[in-house]
Amino acid sequence: MAKKKRVAVLVSGGGTNLQALIDYEKGRDDCPYQIVLVVSNTKKAYALERAAAAGIPAAVKSPVSVLGKDKAAALSREEKMLAVSNATLAACKEKAVDIIVLAGYLSVLAGGIVQEYSGRIINLHPALLPKFGGVGMWGENVHKAVLASGEKESGCTVHLVDSGCDTGKILVQKKVPVLPGDSVESLYARIAPKEHGAIVEGLLLLC
Repeated sequence: MAKKKRVAVLVSGGGTNLQALIDYEKGRDDCPYQIVLVVSNTKKAYALERAAAAGIPAAVKSPVSVLGKDKAAALSREEKMLAVSNATLAACKEKAVDIIVLAGYLSVLAGGIVQEYSGRIINLHPALLPKFGGVGMWGENVHKAVLASGEKESGCTVHLVDSGCDTGKILVQKKVPVLPGDSVESLYARIAPKEHGAIVEGLLLLC
């Protein structure tokens, strides 16, 4: 069997998409990937507990953990983003990571990590790109924008990460209808299961 791809999953929240990736790996001997690292940009992410339960090494790479409280407070958003990205790159190299998966990661990667892993980073976005992408378009913000626009369908997209924001090549899209009377919560509840399938499918394609 071909050597398994070593994967790092970057997270910020509950980690349901991380769990989908873990479940797929654990359930199949022929899975082409192995999750060797989980990185969170916040120590409060429940995804870290999912990693611990699965026996996967995890690290917190936040502005405060990387720079210290005082220095982080003095730097710009861009400087903090770069410091976190560089620390994440170092952690990935230490684990000989082949592929990086952004699974609900609410920070933007910058600097060397985007170049070094060019064509090997995928992101899950909760809408049908190229619509409803770009700066500020994450989580509830996306679903609110979709509902306000009167769109008849939404869904999720797995795409390659480049130096732009939600601009890389699209690998997988899953669609759901937007129903009359939908709320942010009801629309998200319809999209979430599609995300779990899409993130696995996107990673398998990259493998």
